[in-house]
Amino acid sequence: MDTSPSQTSGSGYLGDARFAVRAKGVTMDFGTGLLAVDGVSFDLEHGKFLTILGPSGSGKTTLLRMISGFQKPSSGEIAIAGKPVDAMPPHRRSVGMVFQKLALFPHMTAAENVAFPLKMRRFNPTTIPGRVKQFLDLVKLGGYGNRRVNELSGGQQQRVAIARALVFEPELLLLDEPLAALDRKLREEMQLEFRRIQRELGVTTINVTHDQREALVVSDDIIVMDGGKVRQHAKPVTLYRDPANTFVAEFLGVSSFVDGTAALGGLDVAGQILQGIHIGEIAAGTPVRGTVRAEQIRISADPAQLAHCETRLTGEVRDVIFEGERLLYLVAVTLGSECEFQIYHHDLTAFHLYEIGTKVSIGWCLNDMKIFKSAR
Repeated sequence: MDTSPSQTSGSGYLGDARFAVRAKGVTMDFGTGLLAVDGVSFDLEHGKFLTILGPSGSGKTTLLRMISGFQKPSSGEIAIAGKPVDAMPPHRRSVGMVFQKLALFPHMTAAENVAFPLKMRRFNPTTIPGRVKQFLDLVKLGGYGNRRVNELSGGQQQRVAIARALVFEPELLLLDEPLAALDRKLREEMQLEFRRIQRELGVTTINVTHDQREALVVSDDIIVMDGGKVRQHAKPVTLYRDPANTFVAEFLGVSSFVDGTAALGGLDVAGQILQGIHIGEIAAGTPVRGTVRAEQIRISADPAQLAHCETRLTGEVRDVIFEGERLLYLVAVTLGSECEFQIYHHDLTAFHLYEIGTKVSIGWCLNDMKIFKSAR
């Protein structure tokens, strides 16, 4: 399901410079029988940070390569700042790129790496040292300019790559999973750095990743892709709280799923009605799948504590997973057959541990469960 903003058609589509990037009906066919990218359309405003999120093989990197001009679409149109991408060779485009493999020159210093694109673009030599210093300072590497790449940590090398991609002030910055090789702590630090730098410079940015947290943290907008198609295009909060389909709900965040048939006010599972919101027009009796996020399910050993929940069920704790700042409970509930619910403990005033085997009540409010037509 493509829920991207409405598209403009007609001969003036590519020439509309109000948008930093426009893609219309973009397709890539490698001749395998399956389209790597299938009819993707979106608009990206100037100065915004867009993340293309999806699992391996979803088409996100292929789409990024077409935007960069390294691959030509089988069909469709792409424009950067109102100019068709294929009208100019890659080396003439005002596009900075940072890859997972940073491709820094190991025989050069950090400053020499940052200066390289300026020399290739024949900037005035007298201005290069000052510009290099400005961008090393921007990425918090002031004083590291004379160090060679192999003398820098992974995070510092990442900052050099960012400075090199930005130093010539491109119209567009493209990021192809540049943080994937970093450890978790450093990756999360660099996510915040990307966000800070992008906002400070106001450079339009497109980031490709499979990391959900990264997408939510850094982005103004997110496109979720699967099987070459756009499954949803929305702001991070909308995407997380109001997924357009079960794929987005399952891919983003931790959710529990229940299959049944559509009923008034929810879904029917073996004669029991679970309260929820129908997404789209769904006729009674239609096979459906309900989903509720782990942090939206309440848990208590005392059923009276869940009196405010429209749906209340009884189950048994099957596992408890300690995640540091929270507990994740796996609770088995019998609804005709056994269903398992994943529940984040969220009561900060009473961080009670329910042992494995404990009988508990779980529940959620009407708006917490989203119900979709079943894809099965």
